[in-house]
Amino acid sequence: MKIFLSKPHMSGNEQKNVKDAFDSNYIAPLGPHLDSFEEEVSKYIGNNLHCVGLSSGTAALHLALIVAGVEKGDEVWVSSMTFAGGVFPINYIGAKPRFFDLNPKTWCINVDLVRDELKKAASENRLPKAIIPTDLYGQSVELDELESLAKDFDIALVVDSAESLGAEYLNGRKAGSGGDIAILSFNGNKIITTSGGGMIVTRNKDWADRARFLSTQARDKALHYEHSNIGFNYRLSNISAAIGLGQMKVLDKRVSERRNVFSIYEKALNIEGINFMPEPDGYKSSRWLSALTIDEKKTGFSNYDVIEILDKFEIESRPLWKPMHLQPLYSETPYHGSGFDESIFNEGICLPSSSDLSENDQNKIIDLILSMK
Repeated sequence: MKIFLSKPHMSGNEQKNVKDAFDSNYIAPLGPHLDSFEEEVSKYIGNNLHCVGLSSGTAALHLALIVAGVEKGDEVWVSSMTFAGGVFPINYIGAKPRFFDLNPKTWCINVDLVRDELKKAASENRLPKAIIPTDLYGQSVELDELESLAKDFDIALVVDSAESLGAEYLNGRKAGSGGDIAILSFNGNKIITTSGGGMIVTRNKDWADRARFLSTQARDKALHYEHSNIGFNYRLSNISAAIGLGQMKVLDKRVSERRNVFSIYEKALNIEGINFMPEPDGYKSSRWLSALTIDEKKTGFSNYDVIEILDKFEIESRPLWKPMHLQPLYSETPYHGSGFDESIFNEGICLPSSSDLSENDQNKIIDLILSMK
């Protein structure tokens, strides 16, 4: 049986919730399960947040940028090492991305680079409209520093927490609570899933209301269909939300299970040349994916050698995200950094990380890697 990189892990509550949704006849992008799902996520993350359930994390980011006031021609600064869906919405709007390298200590956006470039941009009257730092592989960005910079320079901070629900920043602050607005993803490969879905999380009720309005085709209040704004078909289905309600009950358990998977890899593969994604003191990564780098000069094998041998045994693994400034689509886009993100892309690999990965399967993966020494 194939071992997947990151697969859904049901709790047993989901089917009952879906049946309830069917019985209620809310087979639509509205309904009591969607309302309850938004409430549960808000309660989990805390701090009087407003949540809007949407069809994907990419849809959530698109609407987040719109409600934050990003317009055609604006610049948006973003982590270069991220999923494409964390950048494309910038282009949907007609804005322009500017990419930034990572901090080697966190594998998240390098705040020092952002700070230096903000000072330069302010002196040249070209400040960005928003910054999108990515919580990479389940690790929170440096929220305090980024929120302070955003406030000082009057810039919207849109935190991409698509990979980090269940993670914590300093002092137990939940991922998803950061910035002016944050986005989540419930894609099938995430820690919890609605099969496909996303969410906006913000303290700004007006922004949440605006996003909800735009997500349902921006229909004005009238008996007929009246439109004074361009809207989108982005609302999350009540059926999908019913799945999410069941998943929320086991979120902390799933995080604990994924952290345990990571810990087993880290202890078993403690050999020269293999380095795992760091976790700063006081942080609690969700360890959505177990990410590491392999220095071929020290190990005698590369990340691609590992991917190849695992694939022969029907075990799915993959390289780290290819930085967006290296993508053909963005070859002419400004980039700031020393290329740390490029270096870990060249050496990096994500190993199977499912929360229900069996001990036997994980030992098989470890033994195959160790056999390459």
